[in-house]
Amino acid sequence: MRRLKLFPKFFLYTLGIMLLLIVLIHGFLYLLAPRMQVDFTPATEAAGNITVSIARERIVTEAVQKALPISLCCSLLISVVCSLLLTKGITKPIQEISASTDPMKKLDKTAGCTIHSKDEIGLLAENINGLYFNLLSTIEHLEGEKNHVRELERSKVDFLRAASHELKTPVTALNATLENMILGVGKYQDCEAYLPECKEMVEQLAVMIHDILETSRLNMAVSQEEPVETNLPDLMEELCEPYQLIAAAHQISFSFKMPAAFPVRIPVKEFGRAVSNILANAVAYTESGKSVSVYMVEHTLFIENECTPIHKEEISRLFQPFYRPDFSRSRDSGGNGLGLYIVDTIFQTLHIPYSFAPMDEPEGMRFTIQLIDVPPKS
Repeated sequence: MRRLKLFPKFFLYTLGIMLLLIVLIHGFLYLLAPRMQVDFTPATEAAGNITVSIARERIVTEAVQKALPISLCCSLLISVVCSLLLTKGITKPIQEISASTDPMKKLDKTAGCTIHSKDEIGLLAENINGLYFNLLSTIEHLEGEKNHVRELERSKVDFLRAASHELKTPVTALNATLENMILGVGKYQDCEAYLPECKEMVEQLAVMIHDILETSRLNMAVSQEEPVETNLPDLMEELCEPYQLIAAAHQISFSFKMPAAFPVRIPVKEFGRAVSNILANAVAYTESGKSVSVYMVEHTLFIENECTPIHKEEISRLFQPFYRPDFSRSRDSGGNGLGLYIVDTIFQTLHIPYSFAPMDEPEGMRFTIQLIDVPPKS
């Protein structure tokens, strides 16, 4: 019985119960019907008509015996039909739920249980749908996290390769200088003259190693900092202040126009670090007599500087670590090629959309940052 499917099992249970009731009812009818006959004999004749009563009892018994086979057959037919209808009505939605779970096992996103009623079976189908959709959502989220981790690992490997290549040049130069000093080759015999140069190389290496280590920990630092509600114009004014002084020292016009209030919820330290790198690049690549502009339109923050526009095919390479678009601006002038890489990493981690593109009037470059305002707490 345990191996039968739901429909025949439920049908046999229902039919068995109905047959048991039929047998009991007909048994009671056969036994009690002759004794429950109605006596239509007048009271004056009842005492002398015992034989008539026995004859009537025999007639009733024979009538019941003749009616029992027909009654049993009709009852059996009705029982089978009722059992089939009842079993079909109960098992059909369960079978549909069972059939709906087959494509769910294959993670078919279009699969789902059809809800026909609001009873317990309908609630079961609704719960299965909710559970399945939550499962799909969780799987999709895990797939996204897996791809994100894969991209992070790939970017770390690329960063370490670029960092090792970037460190190779100054290390090789320092090693060659020290080796020539030890061997006393040519002008390197004057060690006192080249020791300050070696010290300067070591300091540059220390700065580069520090920047590389800080950048390698960037994703962890961004994820650990809690976002807080802050007024963006006040934050931007604080970030722009040192670069306004640098711009003034180089005869660069620095324009700052922001609304009085624009509340945002961001990790202030890391967001400020990204914006500072953008401002540093804007000022550093702007010639004397040109201008740098910081302003806001609706939810978009603009940082523009007048300069020679960068070719569109080269812009994507700017966000690679240690890439420098202007080769005249080398390590000696302070550029380490990590600024826009840091900007890209921070904004990607914070899910802040941004773009960097050339502009025609005035000729230069424009950095845009998309922000969503946060209403102040009541």
